Amino acid sequence: MRELRWVSEEGEGIEHLAFDARSDGFSAESVVVGQRYGQAYGLHYEVRCDPQWRTTYAWLKIVGGAEVELHGDGDGHWHDGHGVALSSIEGCIDIDIAATPFTNTLPIRRLQLAEGERKPIAVAYISTPDLQVTRVEQAYTCLALNDEYRYEGIFREFTADLQIDLDGLVLDYPTLFRRLPSAN
Repeated sequence: MRELRWVSEEGEGIEHLAFDARSDGFSAESVVVGQRYGQAYGLHYEVRCDPQWRTTYAWLKIVGGAEVELHGDGDGHWHDGHGVALSSIEGCIDIDIAATPFTNTLPIRRLQLAEGERKPIAVAYISTPDLQVTRVEQAYTCLALNDEYRYEGIFREFTADLQIDLDGLVLDYPTLFRRLPSAN
C-alpha cells in the first residue's frame, strides 16, 4: 500500500490518498479538504477497479452533505447503491472525481496508449461538492510513455499535460494539483 498527498494549486486544499495494488485489482481510499466555487468542503471517497483498471465501485461522501454510491460492471453498465440503473452514464468505463487528480490514473492505465496515440472517451464525471454525476467527453494522449499524458476536458475546453509516476499516479497537474514529497 502506498500513501501520498496532493495540494491544491488553485486555493486551500489537500488530499491524503491510500492506494493499493493487488492481483485482483486496485483500490484507493482518500480524504480531500478543499474549496471549489467559493465553497469549503470535506470529501471522503473510495474507488475500486478490476485488474484492467475498469472502475467497478465508487463511494463518495461530503462531510455533512451528499453521498453517492456507484457500481459498475467494467463494461459501461452502472447502478447506484439501491440497484437503480444509471442510464445517463451508460457506456462510461471510467469515473472522474473533480476534486482529485487520482481519477486521471484510471484511463491513463486502462487505455494503454502508445506514445503519440490519442483516445477520446466518455466518463462519469462527479462534480464537487454537490456530487452530481454526468456523462462528459474527455481525451487522453500519451506524450511520453509511462511519464507524461495530455488530458483534454472536451466538455469544458480544458487541457493539461500530466506528469505521472511508475504507478500512473499524477505527480503534477499544472494549475490544479501538485504532489507533495513522501514523508518516508
